[in-house]
Amino acid sequence: MTFEELKPKVNDIITETESLREEKLKKICHLLRDNIDYYDWVGFYFVNGDKPELILGPFAGEDTDHKVIPFGKGICGQVAVSNETFIVADVAAQDNYISCNMNVKSEIVVPLFVDDKNIGQIDIDSNIIDAFNEEDEDFLTYVNFEIAKLYKIQ
Repeated sequence: MTFEELKPKVNDIITETESLREEKLKKICHLLRDNIDYYDWVGFYFVNGDKPELILGPFAGEDTDHKVIPFGKGICGQVAVSNETFIVADVAAQDNYISCNMNVKSEIVVPLFVDDKNIGQIDIDSNIIDAFNEEDEDFLTYVNFEIAKLYKIQ
């Protein structure tokens, strides 16, 4: 399924009235993982209150031991500090990479902003080297923009 075909499906999930926010995030994780061949793990990490760390939110894929990630550590921790998308073509070439699964070859992490504040991020792992590009970044930025609406109305 193309990114353009997935956008209305993301919007349908966001606007569901019978689902709670966490359920919607989980559905989005599964939607992306199930419909984009090279998205092998899809999940959200959120800032843990005033602590300089991220906590694992809803995800789709293999379980991970990384439930808490300090700011600055790993790709997710770096995005929490930089507030910028990070695309890693080859995780083996990264000194500050936290391995969640030995099959992961590349990763993209896109920050999630609500009212100009970074509250978390979407993290995608792929078992294919150099899987992600600007189209993925644009699509995931769109997804996060839509998800941010869930936090503005709460």
